[in-house]
Amino acid sequence: MRHFNIALIPGDGIGPEVVAEGVNVLKAIEELDSGLTFSFTAFPWGCEYYLEHGRMMEEDGIDKLRKFDAIYLGAVGYPGVPDHISLRELLLRIRKTFDQYVNLRPISLLDPSLTPLKDKTEKDIDMLVIRENSEGEYAGAGDRLFKGNPEEVVLQTGVFSRKGTDRIIRYAYEEARRSNRTLTSISKGNALNYSMVFWDEVFEEIGKEYPDVTTYSYLVDAASLYFVTDPERFEVVVTSNLFGDIVTDIGAGITGGLGLATGANIHPEKKYPSMFEPVHGSAPDIAGKGMANPIAAIWSVSQMLDFFGEEKWGQAVLDTIKEMIGETEYLTPDLEGNAATSEVGDQFVKKLSKKQK
Repeated sequence: MRHFNIALIPGDGIGPEVVAEGVNVLKAIEELDSGLTFSFTAFPWGCEYYLEHGRMMEEDGIDKLRKFDAIYLGAVGYPGVPDHISLRELLLRIRKTFDQYVNLRPISLLDPSLTPLKDKTEKDIDMLVIRENSEGEYAGAGDRLFKGNPEEVVLQTGVFSRKGTDRIIRYAYEEARRSNRTLTSISKGNALNYSMVFWDEVFEEIGKEYPDVTTYSYLVDAASLYFVTDPERFEVVVTSNLFGDIVTDIGAGITGGLGLATGANIHPEKKYPSMFEPVHGSAPDIAGKGMANPIAAIWSVSQMLDFFGEEKWGQAVLDTIKEMIGETEYLTPDLEGNAATSEVGDQFVKKLSKKQK
């Protein structure tokens, strides 16, 4: 019996709605596979918790999460709580404490009707962005001096360690080799004369160990342009924390929007739990209206299953998502459908179950 213990942090806004549908998918798989079981423990952390308790999670929250195989996060952020608090005291705290240094963002066009780009097909937009997830521009290092005075100075320091840079680039080379795809590095070495020059040097150094991997290197401004005009040139991409955050939102824009965007925060060595999440945010304007698109949350379930070594089920979930996209009757309004969140989830489970019987 293969058993996985999952911590649920539904979070804010539409988070609870979409996580509920992802959990239903896992429960359906459990019924379809007699050798696979899941257990779930929910934690009420997020912005509402902060407004009541003055903190985004319990004081011993990290210790409570350590025992789980994975964390399934819905969304973080809500009016009344500053974004730098909600982000840093929950999401980034979990990422850093559990050393989830690999962020995996698939940028894959599921159906040509979803892209605003003319004449692009599924073969043209199919890449995996590997984003450094533990340091870089989001390290939180810096200072604010003489606050409120004319002489005020703000310092925000990017942190690029040899260890952190080496391991994310090496992970990307390994993935490119494993999947027999090209590898592209995105940096800004012409302007950031310390951090990005160092990044470029490490990319070139490690590349000598992977002569079988075809590589490219682009400045982030040029890469952002090519994501839109020529996305087919990208297969596996590796980049820093900030640049990865930006270019993957461009990727979402060319593949159907944030309602289809998913991300995995991975600790590859599995010493700590990894975290899986849709990346569309909390969308408080539509929370509670049944309009939230659960597809991204369900796609993150596919990523979780892959991480567990259940690639057959991970692929089955992804294949079912692709089938669902063609049925506008069972899509939410952001994809020009009229279905409610729960209706999309119910139809998904029906399709998945039917395919496996």
